[in-house]
Amino acid sequence: MKISLANGLPEKPGIAIVAPSGCALDGLAVERGLQVLRARGVVVHNYYDHTQTYQRFGASDAARLAQLHAAIDNPEVQIIMALRGSYGLSRLLPHIDYQKIADSNKYLVGYSDFNALQMAMLAKTGTSSFCGPMICDDFSREELSIFTLDHFFECISQRSHVIRFQGQGNPDLDVCGTLWGGNLAMLTHLVGSEYFPDIRDGILFVEDIAEHPYRVERMMLQLHFAGVLNRQKAIVFGNFSAYKLAPHDNGYDFDQMISYLREVLSVPVLTGLPFGHIKDKATLVVGSDAHLC
Repeated sequence: MKISLANGLPEKPGIAIVAPSGCALDGLAVERGLQVLRARGVVVHNYYDHTQTYQRFGASDAARLAQLHAAIDNPEVQIIMALRGSYGLSRLLPHIDYQKIADSNKYLVGYSDFNALQMAMLAKTGTSSFCGPMICDDFSREELSIFTLDHFFECISQRSHVIRFQGQGNPDLDVCGTLWGGNLAMLTHLVGSEYFPDIRDGILFVEDIAEHPYRVERMMLQLHFAGVLNRQKAIVFGNFSAYKLAPHDNGYDFDQMISYLREVLSVPVLTGLPFGHIKDKATLVVGSDAHLC
């Protein structure tokens, strides 16, 4: 898959860290992640304060929104990176200044719960963003993934990049379209709302964690019944892990779920994309022009 960026970035961009969703589970790990970024030669602007955590969130709703808008206002910041996912962005969606983000020409980067903001940006302004690593745990884990870090920095420093993957039963394709998607639970959460983009002839990618295959199928069928899936040129599955099959599944597993979707949907379904809640993940540019071949 070849993905093209609409805009270039400085060789050593300023990266702001914001926590629009969950708080860090380990405050010391955050500083470890910031040091990893600095070691890569970027200038870090940290807006997260671990002492300001509120309930399960990185801060109060007002404070988390303020972090995001402060990072947007900072002229030395080119990339706004999420601290982590979890939950919290849905509370902020009605209060975010989307046009201000679009006009800033800054790139958003994150995944999981952060996909809610990325989808809203596509829906309201058509602005692209990076679906990629976050401070927790991609930069803060004790054993770093060189693949994840190298792929991210390669992605932000070049106008285009290539992701190679393969999966069992993948059809041979040669299609182009807008790359979009992310966390499947967040996509189904937003469908039917003003924050869900209307992408036609796109390449939709999905991932999730701790979702049993039947729940993945149910969410995919929700998108299908809403008319979303058959408007795409291809659907690409990333990593789905950390679920547990039960004896009464009787052979119904992830592969069987994929087989069923391939029978039901008129759009090609592929697997094997190295993306999701995993250690080794590629960086994807949501809203970019992609060539799947």
